[in-house]
Amino acid sequence: MNRNHKRTLVAVAAALGLASVAGLIAGNRVSAAGSGSITGTVKLSGSPPHMKGIDMSKDPYCVKQHENNPAKMENVVVGADGGLQNVVLYISEGLSGPEASATPSEEPVVDQHNCMYVPHVVAMDVNQKYKVTTTDQTTHNIHPLPAPGTGNIGWNKSQPAGAPPIETTWKAPEAISVKCNIHPWMHGWHVVVKGPYAISDASGTYTIKNLPPGSYTVTAWHEEYGTQTQKVTVAAGQPGKADFTFKAK
Repeated sequence: MNRNHKRTLVAVAAALGLASVAGLIAGNRVSAAGSGSITGTVKLSGSPPHMKGIDMSKDPYCVKQHENNPAKMENVVVGADGGLQNVVLYISEGLSGPEASATPSEEPVVDQHNCMYVPHVVAMDVNQKYKVTTTDQTTHNIHPLPAPGTGNIGWNKSQPAGAPPIETTWKAPEAISVKCNIHPWMHGWHVVVKGPYAISDASGTYTIKNLPPGSYTVTAWHEEYGTQTQKVTVAAGQPGKADFTFKAK
């Protein structure tokens, strides 16, 4: 092997070594990019409003499903410790790069169960597929009502017992009111956002996942109490924290 050939082999090996190191670094950056989170609680300050009962006498099937557990409105659902449920939390400022344009692959599901929307509030990303299903033995009619000019197109579809799921998407961020034309007490929300999101649970806790380190504005949306925002910093390996308190009215 001549000297020039040896030099060429050494140069190639060095280049390959550098490429491997660069690949490892890039891989670590990719894996760490969306590993951060923001967590916290949402509380209601003051006495929660009384949620009135629902008259389902229009449909005997619906009445029967609630004979041992009377149904009531779900506009404000508060836990024993003041935790406020069904609050949608999302990043309203600070997202960039892949996290700003990524669409989740999982599909949220709204079920029509015992003549109610379960869950009452569902969140989804722009262009994220979601499903509307029914486990009831009665016919429902799902009618989302997006505001004019938002870019979202409303629809009105019947779903009899045993019908396949309705699978669809929304094109623009918006909190969309949903009703059933057959059962007028049925009401829910499809809240469309852009980027990672979360919904507060029965204790008012939430976690927004898949965030790279950075500074963000978190918006908390509730159907009765409107929105609140907070600035939050997510550091590498350490979750950000944002607690919200809405005042009862």
